[in-house]
Amino acid sequence: MLTDPKLRAQVDSLWDKFWTGGLANPLDAIEQFSYLLFLKRLDDRENAAERQAKRKGTAYQPKVKKEMRWSVWKQMQAEEMLKHLKTVVFPKLSTLSNGDSSFAEYMRGAECKINKPSLLVEAVNLIDEMKISEQNQDVQGDLYEYLLSHLSIAGRNGQFRTPRHIIRMMVEMLDPKPRERIGDLAGGTAGFLVNAHQYILEKHTSAGILEYDEEGQAHHLIGDLLTPEERAFMKSPKYLRGFDNDSGMTILRIGSMNLMLHGIESPQFFYRDTLSKAFDDEREYDVILMNPPFKGAVDKGTIHPTLPSDTTKSELLFLHLILRALDMGGRAAVIVPDGVLFGSSRAHVEIRKKIIEENRLDGVVSMPSGVFKPYAGVSTAVLLFTRGGRTDKIWFYDMAHDGFSLDDKRVKVAENDIPDILECWRNRFDAKFRESREQRVVELRKRLAPLKEERLKLQAEVNRLMFEQALTPPPPSLHDTSPKFDRSTVEFGGGREGAKLAKANELLSNLQSLISPLQGELDRLTRQFWVTKEQVKANKYDLSASRYRAVDADAEYHEKPSVTLERLARLEQVMLEEIRELGKLVNGE
Repeated sequence: MLTDPKLRAQVDSLWDKFWTGGLANPLDAIEQFSYLLFLKRLDDRENAAERQAKRKGTAYQPKVKKEMRWSVWKQMQAEEMLKHLKTVVFPKLSTLSNGDSSFAEYMRGAECKINKPSLLVEAVNLIDEMKISEQNQDVQGDLYEYLLSHLSIAGRNGQFRTPRHIIRMMVEMLDPKPRERIGDLAGGTAGFLVNAHQYILEKHTSAGILEYDEEGQAHHLIGDLLTPEERAFMKSPKYLRGFDNDSGMTILRIGSMNLMLHGIESPQFFYRDTLSKAFDDEREYDVILMNPPFKGAVDKGTIHPTLPSDTTKSELLFLHLILRALDMGGRAAVIVPDGVLFGSSRAHVEIRKKIIEENRLDGVVSMPSGVFKPYAGVSTAVLLFTRGGRTDKIWFYDMAHDGFSLDDKRVKVAENDIPDILECWRNRFDAKFRESREQRVVELRKRLAPLKEERLKLQAEVNRLMFEQALTPPPPSLHDTSPKFDRSTVEFGGGREGAKLAKANELLSNLQSLISPLQGELDRLTRQFWVTKEQVKANKYDLSASRYRAVDADAEYHEKPSVTLERLARLEQVMLEEIRELGKLVNGE
């Protein structure tokens, strides 16, 4: 998610330059931008490696030839620079990885479509100004998502990226290990694979080497604690594998470049419709992390025969596929639309039953509907399950906040349930942790009970005073000398009842300020809960968090019927009196 307004403005400027410079096809503009961004980040990575070698006092071994370096060819004159890109840099892109990698395969067709030297210079200068290496994020994927949002196809077929903080949450919950086979069967820009790799390196880098930025992202991930066997496996083709069915190859190239830039020298990120007959992987993965597309249906004639034939909904088919692709004991974290949790069709119920009865459903994290805005407003959840095993009870968390506003702007906010989700998940089997939270819940309810009772009394008083004020006639003019006017009783601004009402509202506001933080803590502590398999089974395997969560609902203030009737009678008397007064005026009395 590209939230920096300056960076967005720079991207918009570059988009306009590409458009006016002759790249009329928006996908061409995205692809050319991705190539340049890759070359810039490749150069930044080499510079960082050189600095790290100096810190360690070791010899620097360059991985990129001098003629490929951004810092070298950007010094050339415009015409020479463009010629160098077309004849030297682009033809050699595929050589940056070995022939068995997806990067080598898809970069063989890479082509520099920028034909104006001045446009290339402008693009290079603008990318330099972006200071990509300082952004501390998966910039290439974020920029791709932002550029894609300019197109009419944005969001079609679920083609939008999973927010980085949601990916990181899912990776931390699955806790992948160095010798596990990790896959994403609908990989997008390879965000899940990149984050899984970074997580493993972080867990196997000495604490004294690691540094963390403001977003909590770890840097200097050298994996010095990895064993030689673990390092060897992490360089093998079985380690990280991803697939996408982008026939235009743009996403596949971006995904492959993304993996390359994060230290995967031979990316395995290939074109494949993983729901089709052409994909036979079975028991091939120990960990699967993914956000499969869940818009539209799949052509029945292309579906693999091992997948159910009674549905064409991709979100259901992918769950069956994941169970097939996982090895026994393998773990998955998958984003699904809410309909998967409660859908009543046979296909919906069957997949939930299969996960619960034949495997182990470990957890369900319900997410608010704004997580994927501005690209989609659908409510989603994360399912965490293990192939095989036995489901006895299921851990739930009803997320309300993810650290960003839930509107189209998605700006950072203080409210964020993710740290609590991770803490609860890590300690879900810890009896002391559970008891501590339960005791705090009891304590909060005891403290809130008298405050809420007092609030009801104040609400009743405010309601009464508002009624009394409504019946009190406005003060007469100061020039009124009629005997009915007693100047000593006038209190401007609503009279005595108005002053009492203002005081009551002030007390109510102060009381609410005491209740709110306590209620907020109580709400957070009760977002985590357990549900037994029997409970879920009794509800047709419904996995909606709202069905099972016990919410501490506030008692709403309602006036007693007897008081309401009495006030209606008083209102009627006042109305009759006013009618009589009007009658006197009309009759000249």
